[in-house]
Amino acid sequence: MQSTWRISSVLATLSVLLIGASPLLAEDWPQWLGPQRDSVWRETGIVQKFPTNGPVVRWRTPAGGGYSGPAVAHGRVYLIDRQLAKDATNPTDPFQRGVIPGTERVLCLEEATGKILWQHEYDCPYTMSYPAGPRATPLVSDGKVYTVGAEGNLFCFAAKDGKVLWSHEFKKDYNIPTPLWGFSAPPLLDGDRLICLVGGSNTTAVAFNKDTGKEIWHALTAKEPGYCSPMILKAGGKRQLIVWHPESVNSLNPETGEVYWSEPSKIRSGMTIATPRKMDDLLFLTCFYNGSMALRLDSAKPAETLLWQSKKVSEKDTDALHSTMSTPFLENGYIYGVCSYGQLRCLNADTGERVWETLAATTPDGKEMRWANAFIVKNGSRFFLFNEKGDLIIANLSPKGYEEISRAHLLEPTNTAAGRDVLWSHPAFANRCMFARNDKEIICVDLAEKK
Repeated sequence: MQSTWRISSVLATLSVLLIGASPLLAEDWPQWLGPQRDSVWRETGIVQKFPTNGPVVRWRTPAGGGYSGPAVAHGRVYLIDRQLAKDATNPTDPFQRGVIPGTERVLCLEEATGKILWQHEYDCPYTMSYPAGPRATPLVSDGKVYTVGAEGNLFCFAAKDGKVLWSHEFKKDYNIPTPLWGFSAPPLLDGDRLICLVGGSNTTAVAFNKDTGKEIWHALTAKEPGYCSPMILKAGGKRQLIVWHPESVNSLNPETGEVYWSEPSKIRSGMTIATPRKMDDLLFLTCFYNGSMALRLDSAKPAETLLWQSKKVSEKDTDALHSTMSTPFLENGYIYGVCSYGQLRCLNADTGERVWETLAATTPDGKEMRWANAFIVKNGSRFFLFNEKGDLIIANLSPKGYEEISRAHLLEPTNTAAGRDVLWSHPAFANRCMFARNDKEIICVDLAEKK
């Protein structure tokens, strides 16, 4: 059965390549921020400029609510969504918390057609603020799919047929409450360890065996677990697991959970959301109220020193970068990211000094908007930015400024925040396509360069 599934996966991938009419090597997007978890789309043969009528949408498949992005692997697309119970409604004020009946679904779609191949649905009353749907992108590896729901339901599925191999309920298993904005951190796979942000005393980070679900280690204590994914970096001669929760930035031994170092970081409203990013020996972190922090990683041992940090704790009167949810991109000594009111900014990485900013990528009329957003992915020498209005933008980002090359409107914003319609789900880029969702559908967009 396993060999049959593998053969069908290969055939499905080949069919996608034939549809794309390109002989070049294709690449999946099996987890948060892509194959290497670094926001880089490494495929070639990608469109240089959108046609007048925009790129072709290959297929559309109905889906429920959610902020989680899709994952693409072995000819299949995986997504988590939310189904409200009959007669249930989300509150008009998304900050309001209550008990909202409904279910979560894990969907597996055929990449070439969008056809649903299997789904797993489970009862999941919501108690968090902003209850549109799940947050965390699925992770696909070695024939398994791992998902974390907004109320802390962790599942490991067989990718071929959706069979549940093992599961955990964070709230029940660890006696913890739902965070204000739900369980949001995408899981991280490292060797045989699936590392999750859980929460609680000495269990803020937990590593589970990827095949059995058995706990391997637990570590760290924080009042809130935060919302950003853990990440792995190499510095000081060690592989270090970075866990940023609202009380500190922490480096752990990913094999044992031993803490190497901690840097205090008291984050207002628990808003550790954007994934920490490394460039050379610099580790950069950014959040909505508290702004930015840059750490210098020691080259000889697992240790760090504070290089610089924002002086202003404010959502409006900002310095450096106060990112709400968009993970920044670092390269060649500069930082590119979206600030608290939609300002796409370039910073000098060594000092935090602002080089330039623009609202052109995020807001339709050039006016600042609270939490205005665009997700940033690098492809070759260019960037693809998917903003909250459902526009996909091809642009050059450099210390010289923002240069927009092409733009296409691809998907409607269907959620509501700050009095406007928004789309806050990170897309996936795989096999010369973009896969993106709102609260009504998921689409596959052809981005292959036409010969």
